[in-house]
Amino acid sequence: MTKAPSAAEQKEATHLNIIESFSEFKEMKSIDKATLMNVIEDVFKAMLRKRYETDENFDIIVNPDKGDVEIYRNRTIVEDGAVENPNTQIAYSDAIKIEPDFEVGEDVSEPVTFNEFSRRSILAVRQNLSSRISQLEKESLFKKYKEKEGDVVSGEVYQIWKKEILIMDDEGNELIMPRTEQIPSDFFKKGDTIRAVVLKVDMNGTTPIITLSRTSPSFLERLFEMEVPEIFDGLITIKKIVREPGERAKVAVESYDDRIDPVGACVGVKGSRIHGIVRELKNENIDVINYTTNSTLLITRALNPAKISSIKIDEEKKHADVFLKPDQVSLAIGKGGHNIRLAARLTGYEIDVYRDAENYTEDVPLEEFGDEIEGWILDELKSIGCDTAKSVLELSAEELVKRTDLEEETIKEVRSILQKEFE
Repeated sequence: MTKAPSAAEQKEATHLNIIESFSEFKEMKSIDKATLMNVIEDVFKAMLRKRYETDENFDIIVNPDKGDVEIYRNRTIVEDGAVENPNTQIAYSDAIKIEPDFEVGEDVSEPVTFNEFSRRSILAVRQNLSSRISQLEKESLFKKYKEKEGDVVSGEVYQIWKKEILIMDDEGNELIMPRTEQIPSDFFKKGDTIRAVVLKVDMNGTTPIITLSRTSPSFLERLFEMEVPEIFDGLITIKKIVREPGERAKVAVESYDDRIDPVGACVGVKGSRIHGIVRELKNENIDVINYTTNSTLLITRALNPAKISSIKIDEEKKHADVFLKPDQVSLAIGKGGHNIRLAARLTGYEIDVYRDAENYTEDVPLEEFGDEIEGWILDELKSIGCDTAKSVLELSAEELVKRTDLEEETIKEVRSILQKEFE
């Protein structure tokens, strides 16, 4: 029959568990030795104060390397019968049991064993120690990632939820990337390695919340720094980045060395440098332009690939009227209006585009109205041979209703849009 452990054995086992606790934390968590020792000392002092009402006459020796704690109580030897405070004084007859050569007035230092404490007290120490070190680890994690805000980190997708995904870094720390911070075409599965920028680090109570982003302009900026040595070295400066994640981005760059072409350096030979960035961003189109303080030239470059005929700028209202040939308007606006929106954000000007006055009397292809008329309507008109604005206007509304599947109201709206083009 197995003998049940005695109370002393249980206490000693708990004592060993305490030592193992901080030994394990020391090995697993990034807490410096001095901080760890201070925490352990504070926890044991609290235990001594509860047991002896003071910790002033105790020495606590912590050795994290060995995973050991020693406690010594210091008392002054007094004559037998003269003990007033047994915590700070010891009778001569008891002192000579420790060391026969002791004399009255000397100090005695003796080890304190964990058998002197209740099992509940020792368990409380273990819990307190675990709690304090756990909090230290959280504070250390917060500080570590707070210093990394704006930097690119990588991790492994651990869990996927509807509104966010959970990512684990190399040390097993949890990082969060909300759906709003993911590129629309991003698709991840558990186990995938992912790169993103540290967007922000907050504390939710005592728990650090580390939020990552792949849609932030700073993510694109860091990628350029990683791919273009001239940017990393400071020879080329990124003046501004604007993005519509997954669709298009515009990057204004400037070189402090006239011998360096900033756009060419960022793109690389045959696009070698920018291709890696485009792949990382799920084929997001990236326009790199040469920054200038000349507003007219900056707007012209920002509306690339459209060729601009002329620009009228109102500096006071920060507004620009841009005139283009009909076949360039759709290029200036871009798919879904991405190009003109990004150009406005990059330059700081509200931009309106107009067809060149000298071309207003010319016929205009229906494709040029893609930003005003839905594509399926244009396709319906083309199916009856109407490829230009004038070819549609030459037919009456009744004829168009008869020859297409479009409603009369739709026809009237389309004709109104097309007629304004020639007014």
